[in-house]
Amino acid sequence: MAEASLSRHYQMLARNYPAFMSALDNLAKAARQCGPLDEKTIQLVQMAAAAARGSETSVSSHARRAVRAGAKTEEICQALLVLATTIGFPATAAAIKWAEKYLDE
Repeated sequence: MAEASLSRHYQMLARNYPAFMSALDNLAKAARQCGPLDEKTIQLVQMAAAAARGSETSVSSHARRAVRAGAKTEEICQALLVLATTIGFPATAAAIKWAEKYLDE
């Protein structure tokens, strides 16, 4: 991942715990390569998981990555809307708000 696209917090962790962060990056790479999902689908899944956890920065990050991988506004919104029956409407609405700045890029 390009250094400029990493959050300052992530960069700090990488500086302070290089072996751990390298292992984490290798785990993420292995998970991406172990099956048939394309990058767009992986980012949509991770965005939905972040929404379920209530992680605003992760929802935003994965929405941005999903757009870069070819996701359309409708796909991002649907990936979050289908969560309403699982995580509730307020959490779903918040997640859509967090993803909004990356819609229609």
